[in-house]
Amino acid sequence: MEEYLKIGTVISTHALKGEVKVYPTTEDVRRYDDLDKVFIGPQPCAECLHVERVRYFKNLVIVKFRGLDRIEDVERLRKRDLFVSREDAIPLGENEYFIGDVIGLKAVTDDGRELGCVADVMETGANDVYIISKKDDPKSELLLPATKEVILEISPEAGIMRVHMLPGLED
Repeated sequence: MEEYLKIGTVISTHALKGEVKVYPTTEDVRRYDDLDKVFIGPQPCAECLHVERVRYFKNLVIVKFRGLDRIEDVERLRKRDLFVSREDAIPLGENEYFIGDVIGLKAVTDDGRELGCVADVMETGANDVYIISKKDDPKSELLLPATKEVILEISPEAGIMRVHMLPGLED
């Protein structure tokens, strides 16, 4: 499991006083209210920045980092990802997982057949959908709804997602 979790991406600067616009990639956007520090970069531990203030605008988060007070100071942050350490992450409920912990798991049917690996997670209004890169044809995908009828077990520790294939899911 990853030590750092992605929570957003800086999409642009905002105004002239060192603020940035962040597209949040976390389910609970208000989690930004409790941030003291984030790690920014293409890799999680590239640079640690301390959060001075946060506000919200439409579907974006406006973040001001301590010590970065001019637009010139934050221009370099564009298109960089924001991460938090796992210890600073919001606690998960029962049967909840971080997307980063699910991606890469082997999808195995309840009868032991390996389907492939979880390539991505599509968030929809009703439930998430796991995108499986098929083992026998990696360019082909299988879409599995994240419902209790289909997803029997998720075990990041074991690297496995156990699934029940309902009729029509492989068509």
